[in-house]
Amino acid sequence: MKKSLYRNFILLYLLLGILGFLIISSCGSYMVEQELEKAVSEDLYEEAHLIASDDTIRTSISSSSLQSLQNNLTALSRYQDSVIWIINSSNEIVLDTSGNFSTKETVPLDNFDPTQWGANYYQTGDFYGYFSRERLSVIAPITENMTIKGYVCIHYLMSDLYRNRSSILLIIHLIFFGIYLLAGSLLVYFYYRVERPLCQIVRGASEFASGNLSYRIPQKSEDEIGYLSNTLNYTADKLNRNGEYQRKFISNVSHDFRSPLTSIKGYVEAMLDGTIPPQMQEKYLKIISYEAGRLEKLTKSLLTLNELDIQKRMMHLRKFDINETIKTTSATFEGICTERKILLELVLSGKELYAKADIEQIQQVLYNLLDNAIKFSNNGSSIIIETTEKNNKIFVSVKDHGSGIPKASLHKIWDRFYKIDASRGKDRQGTGLGLSIVQEIIHAHGQQINVISTEGVGTEFIFTLDKAK
Repeated sequence: MKKSLYRNFILLYLLLGILGFLIISSCGSYMVEQELEKAVSEDLYEEAHLIASDDTIRTSISSSSLQSLQNNLTALSRYQDSVIWIINSSNEIVLDTSGNFSTKETVPLDNFDPTQWGANYYQTGDFYGYFSRERLSVIAPITENMTIKGYVCIHYLMSDLYRNRSSILLIIHLIFFGIYLLAGSLLVYFYYRVERPLCQIVRGASEFASGNLSYRIPQKSEDEIGYLSNTLNYTADKLNRNGEYQRKFISNVSHDFRSPLTSIKGYVEAMLDGTIPPQMQEKYLKIISYEAGRLEKLTKSLLTLNELDIQKRMMHLRKFDINETIKTTSATFEGICTERKILLELVLSGKELYAKADIEQIQQVLYNLLDNAIKFSNNGSSIIIETTEKNNKIFVSVKDHGSGIPKASLHKIWDRFYKIDASRGKDRQGTGLGLSIVQEIIHAHGQQINVISTEGVGTEFIFTLDKAK
């Protein structure tokens, strides 16, 4: 896989920097110039209007006494480099603060027509060719008794405006580069906090995909990235354990199937080739039947677990008498209990006790627990089956007085194919699946099952059921 996420971020960062600089240099320059032009023209027009409103100007516009106002006008102007003209009604300059024109005689302004300005109070350019450098010019009329007697015209150098624009743009560029560098530091932060952990996660995912489930993704944070790393590590560990479980499962199934199949095949071949004479075949046919029964029981247990695992079998929850179910299930073991002189004691709460569960699955639980209890009970001992109720829960207990379970093995009894006797000699017919089926059924009902056992004393299994309303 091509790792391009961080590279794309860098390219985007560079692209944004270039575009930002170009936008500020072009659009920003234009906008700043427009704002400066507007602000300067408003200031100049206000200044021109104040001059035009002066009584001395209105009464002496054609007099040489205006010459005495020249220095005052220059000092009062906010823009020292600006040029102020006073124009009479004949479009002649009667006062020039720059000194370019002698005001002893008026200077006619060719082509000057105030009516062409319309609603605009300013314009930029060379003002009808009178300036060699571009200027921003504003005019304000001098009026007396509703009659225009002349104009005040102020000319401002555009080069000064451009210089101010450049100063403002420099500040904007410095701010932009500061923000740009800050964004670059965020990219560095992103690399160490996001990009590098993501690369480690991608590497871990590749290792998991290639079958290396023992690989662990480094996790150094408690944020979403760290949570994702932990989740992937947990998933890989879970898959690894499931793989080990499947290998162990296949090994156990192969062992439990191979043993009876080997016996059946051996005895059948011995009968066919005459090694076992006809008069002895009945004995070995019984052995074959016994081994076939083992295979049938193992197959049935595997199918039951499969149904529970993939939830093919829907639970049919209904109300039934758990006491009656215990009595019925116990009756199926009456023969073997009589043979081994084992006493089944039923200590049931009340004449009837109704539970809400899948009766067929609960019968399976009771059968497996009783079968397990009888299998490991001593001859002449007793098994107690008890029901109690508390807080709308029914507690069912199956307690034997047998060999018990070693403390080291107590937590393993729920594992599939686990047998306390590792040699499988003591419990040859057992499949090691009974308690796994019990736990799966009880947990499918949303209930709990616990075990209490003392080696050499006995074992007690206790599970809960919902009491029917």
